[in-house]
Amino acid sequence: MIPYFYKIICFLSIPFIFGSIPESETNDFQGQAVYISKSRLELGRWGARMSEAQKKDIAIRLKNRLEKEFTLTFDKEASLFVEEEQLDAISGATDSWGKNFSAGENYKNVKNNSQIQQQEFYGKKFLIKDILQPIDWTLGSATKKIGNYTCYKATTFIPTDDLLWYSFSWSRMRKPEDATESDEVSETQVEVTQVEAWYTPQIPVRHGPSDYWGLPGLILEVSAGETTMLCTKIVLNPNEKIEIKAPRKGDVLAKAEYQDLIQNKMLEFRNNRMRRR
Repeated sequence: MIPYFYKIICFLSIPFIFGSIPESETNDFQGQAVYISKSRLELGRWGARMSEAQKKDIAIRLKNRLEKEFTLTFDKEASLFVEEEQLDAISGATDSWGKNFSAGENYKNVKNNSQIQQQEFYGKKFLIKDILQPIDWTLGSATKKIGNYTCYKATTFIPTDDLLWYSFSWSRMRKPEDATESDEVSETQVEVTQVEAWYTPQIPVRHGPSDYWGLPGLILEVSAGETTMLCTKIVLNPNEKIEIKAPRKGDVLAKAEYQDLIQNKMLEFRNNRMRRR
């Protein structure tokens, strides 16, 4: 998922995926799927004022936010989605600031409709416990091959704020008392993002990357707005079984409570900075 403070367009390579589930396979199986995203930074009107050298420098500095790799470990009921840690292209250290508004370890359980995501905000850990994101998929008849798998298309619309609940936006900071009459009318118009997913019934689990789930097969590709995630490798029934554990460390909050927390903290940071000036 992408924080509001920059916009990206993703370009993804052709996947190489291995493994399949034999027809005789029982429900007791496990798999791991690797997803990648390669992104190009869209600078908008600010980019028109920059030289090519400046644009290149920004792309280098943001490389570990524009090129990411994730691993999804899953069985029939549960999954754990984790971003692979990368070193900063400039400092050689991990991107501690970027972690504040990036999705953390995401555990989903489709049997009991629960989600636990660990977030880190300025050095403090939080456990965000909530129900799974409700998704009303429309199943289509279009198909395509991704690696060795036949995939089917599904689409839906999801409120944009629900997709980026772990992130931050100054647009959420507007106070109700500051709203005009026209603003009150527009508040009923919720911004939504169109989502397109490709899933394969050959791997009959209801999991997918990030917050996506609920289709009759593993989601191998998903596009939301200008962001796309694509599966590049699958290993089914690895030799060494991997225990799928929900994250446990952190103060427990619901998604809405966590949104309020980071909004209030960012407002506090801004006010403190203005007072120092």
